[in-house]
Amino acid sequence: MIDRSLKAISLLLSYPTEELQQAMPEIAAVLAADSRITAAARRELRPLVETLQHGDIFDVQETYVGLFDRSRTLSLNLFEHVHGESRDRGGAMVSLVEMYREAGFEPATSELPDHLPVLLEFLATRPFAEVRETLADAAHILAALRDRLVRRESPYGAVFAGLLQIAGVTADSEALAELLDQPEDDPADLEALDAVWEETEVTFGPDPNGGCPQVRDMLAKMDTPVNPAPGHAPHATE
Repeated sequence: MIDRSLKAISLLLSYPTEELQQAMPEIAAVLAADSRITAAARRELRPLVETLQHGDIFDVQETYVGLFDRSRTLSLNLFEHVHGESRDRGGAMVSLVEMYREAGFEPATSELPDHLPVLLEFLATRPFAEVRETLADAAHILAALRDRLVRRESPYGAVFAGLLQIAGVTADSEALAELLDQPEDDPADLEALDAVWEETEVTFGPDPNGGCPQVRDMLAKMDTPVNPAPGHAPHATE
């Protein structure tokens, strides 16, 4: 079976579209029914759900870009927080792509394999023990993103709090402190942003011009496993 909550969180962390706004009632209902998230944490998700559902689409898109695309310390590309631009990042990315392919998972997106919404879409098809192990490895990154977003009074912080509850782990305090010690990026520093875009782009996986996965497709797959590659059977969540 598909883990509907991980699918829903993947969508919440995706670039907002009008289609996502239309899907918000279903996404909210999925998260509201997940007992792995405390009642308090589910309430904390409501402001984001309301904003994404009813906010002006251009405003919510601008907010998303300002948070996740203009700040490396809020990047949704997880390896950015661990490896930066070192060569180790490339090796880790290749390993992640191989893990996806061995499981018969082909992301229909131009995002890098370590993009959190992509990883969550993959984990939604995996056994829950594997989900927890994978999220535990990234717990300090998720916690750092939560804390930075809360510091900015962003409702997106509640998504990471809920995700950590699903993972059932507490971030390592030393690893978290090391990440939080890093200086925050200034999204208004356009020169620094231009420098980021001028860096060499590395793409992995399927067609880099394939675009982001459509919300309707991801919702349709909430109850249907991703088509496995030949010789691979789908895995059910526990």
